[in-house]
Amino acid sequence: MGNSPGNPPLAETRDPARDQRRRARGRRGDDGSREQAMVPRAEFRSYYGRPVLKPPVWEWKVPAYLFTGGLSAGSAVLAAGADLTRRPALRRAGRISSLLTLLVSGYLLIADLGRPERFHHMLRVAKPTSPMSVGTWILSMYGPGVSIAALSELLPSKAHRTTPGRLLDRLARPAAVASAVVAPAVASYTAVLLSQTAAPAWHEAHPQLPFIFTGSAAASAGGLAMVLTPVDEAGPARMFAWYGGVSELVAAKVMEQQLGLASEAYTTGRAHRLRTWSQRLTAAGLIGAALAGRRSRAMAGASGLALLAGSALQRFGVFEAGVTSTKDPKYVVVPQRQRLEGQTGQEHRPMADAHSR
Repeated sequence: MGNSPGNPPLAETRDPARDQRRRARGRRGDDGSREQAMVPRAEFRSYYGRPVLKPPVWEWKVPAYLFTGGLSAGSAVLAAGADLTRRPALRRAGRISSLLTLLVSGYLLIADLGRPERFHHMLRVAKPTSPMSVGTWILSMYGPGVSIAALSELLPSKAHRTTPGRLLDRLARPAAVASAVVAPAVASYTAVLLSQTAAPAWHEAHPQLPFIFTGSAAASAGGLAMVLTPVDEAGPARMFAWYGGVSELVAAKVMEQQLGLASEAYTTGRAHRLRTWSQRLTAAGLIGAALAGRRSRAMAGASGLALLAGSALQRFGVFEAGVTSTKDPKYVVVPQRQRLEGQTGQEHRPMADAHSR
């Protein structure tokens, strides 16, 4: 068989052209089979056109909860800074706003849960791997300090001279500072909660959503303070709004550019319209605050309202994008196919390198 006169040596029977075609297939990431596909690639489809994922059952209360929770957190940070820099009007507006918006946020959350005792049940255990459990404990640490600080502002002047009133005044500052420390987590944990769901538009955006939510919280808190505070004390509010608004706009643009296919859920349909108006209002509020916010109380108020509306529309737009991405199977099937093809290509690359050597 081996080197008999009728059979040339094995090395002499190799076809260089065939080896070259094999190496080319390896570089292209083909599967190495000799058969060429005679039909086009199959397009993705779901069973009878039905969604692959079940859309969320959440209603408008959830994006409203996302907005009011972020507004409360931003107001708490602003109020603590105003207290430390001796701005009583800004401090009072921030403390009261943070409590009122926290109460509204809590009501919306409990209303969506359907049963108020569910919030209490989540406090029975602490699961670091569960964003819902972590968020429940964050709110539990945040709420008491906000309440103490706001009650000290709402207390009648005569009550401040009593022993309970003086005690409340002494506790107000450390309680407000403690809440301000926890506030960034309050503003961002909802972004982590959304990104841990199966909705492709939320899950794929997990690197950018926390920056969008915290920036939106700062912009809305600064805007509300501009509405409620005289212009001579609202300087920190304008700076806070600028920091938040610019961060929100930049993070939103980065998200659109890096998401790939899932970005269509944010840049088309109702989500696109909501987010477009959000960006317009936020930009208008920032420009108004910079040009005339320090001179005109009316202009400051109008700019603050624009920032509030822009922040709210951003949350509703993000929510709408996530719901939309669960209804179209392409947002699930196409990324999975691309990841699978990428893994297949990586598996064949070492084989191609071996053939080339």
